[in-house]
Amino acid sequence: MTVTTETKVRWTSADLELMPDDDCRYEIIDGDLYVTRAPHWKHQDVINRLGTYLTLWAINHQQGKVMQAPGFIFSDENNAIPDLVWVSQKTLEESTDTSGHFTAAPELAVEVLSQTPKDISRDRQAKLKLYSRVGVHEYWIIDWQKQEIEIYRRSQARLELICTLFSEDLLTSPLFPEFSLKVAQIFN
Repeated sequence: MTVTTETKVRWTSADLELMPDDDCRYEIIDGDLYVTRAPHWKHQDVINRLGTYLTLWAINHQQGKVMQAPGFIFSDENNAIPDLVWVSQKTLEESTDTSGHFTAAPELAVEVLSQTPKDISRDRQAKLKLYSRVGVHEYWIIDWQKQEIEIYRRSQARLELICTLFSEDLLTSPLFPEFSLKVAQIFN
């Protein structure tokens, strides 16, 4: 009798260097490789709209930066590319490597759901666990099809769902004093 054991492939940062230079996004979460193609244009429009409003707040308050799709290298087996982040000035100054990638968690990470079940699972499960583990303060999951936003906030060393906002609601956050935006403005 022959017994075989399957060894799971553990992807690392070094493997990313071997990926093709194409229109795909390559991320590693807990050693698993995730490959995502270019999303629907409405997905990108939501990121642009929200990014614009947050950038205006950041400029007016002289606090940190809003960025689309920056690279975060939390460890050799955890390389993520959030759709949108806000990073404080302190994190900007203290947490970048020589290639310009961040090595510490952003204060805010935002993911806009794509359409495939695998991508949705990655954002709702794998990334939620990763962002919780590495110290993200807030995580927003935006569903552009349902026009809603799930707000996760750090509580007792983990991210917990505190509310789901719908188009008639106002988006606010303790991270952004004086910031208030009607959710519908992100989707129209």
